Amino acid sequence: MKYAAELTHAREAARLASEYLRREYASFAAVADAPVTISTHADRGSQELILAFLRDRYPGHALCAEESTPAFDAVPKSGPRAWVVDPIDGTRGFAKKTGQFSVMIALLIDGAPVVGVVAEPAQNRYTFAALGGGCWAHLEGAEPARCAVSARGFGELVLVQSPAKTGMSPRPFRALAPARVLETYSGGVKLAAVARGDADAYANVYDAFCDWDIAAGHLLVTEAGGTVTDLAGAPIAYQGPEFKQTRGLLATNGPIHADALARLAAHQ
Repeated sequence: MKYAAELTHAREAARLASEYLRREYASFAAVADAPVTISTHADRGSQELILAFLRDRYPGHALCAEESTPAFDAVPKSGPRAWVVDPIDGTRGFAKKTGQFSVMIALLIDGAPVVGVVAEPAQNRYTFAALGGGCWAHLEGAEPARCAVSARGFGELVLVQSPAKTGMSPRPFRALAPARVLETYSGGVKLAAVARGDADAYANVYDAFCDWDIAAGHLLVTEAGGTVTDLAGAPIAYQGPEFKQTRGLLATNGPIHADALARLAAHQ
């Protein structure tokens, strides 16, 4: 399989970061009112571990990650081969101690994701893919199982979204009218849920987010047979100014994608 070595290294880096985060999580004092912008020592520790591991094995590759860490700030963040890392995706879930957080590692080649790993430390689960090799889920202690997106339509749609405040109806919920909702703070977990067929759609309608919020999960969905675009139906472009994504994202099982885009456009 092409990119087999890179996938193996990404999985190992995610495993090491997951072990570190489980230790930190066990002793972390919960922050009940954790803000959206919260960052912890564990974010920085996880990132340092991952970037050191990747830099040792791929010294010529760029390293693009969420946190500012002095040891790697001078390393190029974009290039023909760039690792994109979110050391804790869903830090609010970590800080609140809900278990809803992940580690996300992707490799971009010429701006396109070719390797993706989403690790869920609290669940001991890894969902991973390499371009052309399919998407796989691995619970520690079991054999990896190949993932496939669901075949459900709108009558039984499962939407995955961030936890909604009491009384609030987020735009994707209003637009897609799901039969059931899954909630998690982590975008990586949301995308992995679509890839595994646990959910049928995830819509990110924020005005801006970053490459590291989606790159790893993007590949999981497409390798599992799903579709990922921006909210206008165009391909996702990476390594733009400040690594920002400003056109939203929709990930689905595929058959519902065009209809879901239209429904979201009708609910601004």
